[in-house]
Amino acid sequence: MDATTDKDPLVQEQIYNALCYLGESEPEEILNSCDEYLRQHDKLGYPHRVIILKAMETVVKNNIALLDKSTAKMEVIRDWQQAASNVLVAVGQRFINKVMEEVLTKFQPGILPHYFVMQTFANLSVSNGE
Repeated sequence: MDATTDKDPLVQEQIYNALCYLGESEPEEILNSCDEYLRQHDKLGYPHRVIILKAMETVVKNNIALLDKSTAKMEVIRDWQQAASNVLVAVGQRFINKVMEEVLTKFQPGILPHYFVMQTFANLSVSNGE
């Protein structure tokens, strides 16, 4: 995953494709590995972080029926903005209660919630509305 910092868009695309490909056979393993990598590299630049998060979103969407409940807890919102929000919404299509529970922990009395926390709530309601 360190290659995501390569400036060549083709290399970045290959990393994305490789993560998605591996995610087809081992979705939980790839999601956990990506999550751990992002936690260990919290200063990773936005464009590079987004490559990994988009791959995570694709893996979740393509394997939603196979995922375990623990995946919902893993993807708590950080300040990664849109890409992280998309991952949560994708996981929420199967584990809405767990995702909502985790996102609600981001609300603190007297503190205005982060914009993307609110956007995630909105997108969760749209994707799970019936």
